Amino acid sequence: MELIDKLSWRYATKAMNRQKIPQEKIDNIIEAISLAPTSSGLQPFEVYVVANQEVKDKIKVIAWNQSVVSDCSHLLVFAAWDTYTEERINKMFDLVNEVRGFKNEGWENYRQMLLKSYPSRDPEVNFNHAAKQAYIAFSQAITAAAFEEVDATPMEGFDANALDEILCLKEKGLRSCVLLPLGYRDAENDWLVNLKKVRKSREDLITEVG
Repeated sequence: MELIDKLSWRYATKAMNRQKIPQEKIDNIIEAISLAPTSSGLQPFEVYVVANQEVKDKIKVIAWNQSVVSDCSHLLVFAAWDTYTEERINKMFDLVNEVRGFKNEGWENYRQMLLKSYPSRDPEVNFNHAAKQAYIAFSQAITAAAFEEVDATPMEGFDANALDEILCLKEKGLRSCVLLPLGYRDAENDWLVNLKKVRKSREDLITEVG
C-alpha cells in the first residue's frame, strides 16, 4: 500500500540540508492541514509557515538550538486559540451557513449549546482543547509531508512563551503548541537516517474488542 510505504519511509529527521521545497508540495501539505477533522468543525488554531531565514534563526535559539529549525525549508508553527469566544464560534458557524447556503435548526441549536458552555470555561481548559485539535492537523501534516516525500521533524522542544513573542501570537489570541520543520534530509550528518524504525508489536499496541 503506497501510504504505508510512505509512512515507513519517513522518520523524525535530525539534520536537513536547506534545500527548498517546491511550492506545490507546500501547498498540498497546507491543504491537508485544512482538511483535518476538528471538534465541532471549529478549526481552533492557525498555522504560521515560516520561510524567512532570520526568523528561523531566532526560533532556533529558543528551540534548544536544534539545527533542523534553521536548516529546514519551511517551519510550520501550530498556534491554538488561547480560548473560545462567542465571536470565534459564531464566525465558524456563520461560515458553514454561508458555504452551504442554508440554515439548519439542529445546527443552530448546537451553536447555542457551544455558546452557552465554551466561552465560560477556564481559558486554560479551552486552550488545551484547542491544542488537541491542532495536533490532529499536525499529524495530518506529517502524513501529507511523507506522501510528498518531504522530510519532517515533529518538535515540542521549544520555549513557547518566547516563540509567542517572536511571532506576536498573544496579540492575536494565539499560543504556540507544536512545531514541524519541513525540508530534505542531510543524510551524511543525520545519525538517525539509517537506523531501523522501532515500533511496538501489533499485540502490544492493539487490543481488539470483537
